[in-house]
Amino acid sequence: MSYPDCFMLMGMGGFFVLLGIGGLVWGNREGGDYYDSLVTHHDVREFLERSPGRPEPSALKIGGWIAITLCLVMLAGVGALWFWD
Repeated sequence: MSYPDCFMLMGMGGFFVLLGIGGLVWGNREGGDYYDSLVTHHDVREFLERSPGRPEPSALKIGGWIAITLCLVMLAGVGALWFWD
């Protein structure tokens, strides 16, 4: 595999790492903002039981982990092709 191809794949991997970290941070902030604000809840029971469940913060976190995993797979593939060739 030629060097420009390796650098492009490494650049894409770096993009996915940034995307994944951004998703994790955004998910943590969304979850914290939602569950920490007692004033916006109509009922204290909703706050204590965290019901109804909000999937948005968890979905952002899962998407972040998927992006980081994809990055690691891409970087492992680049490393394997670079050293194999």
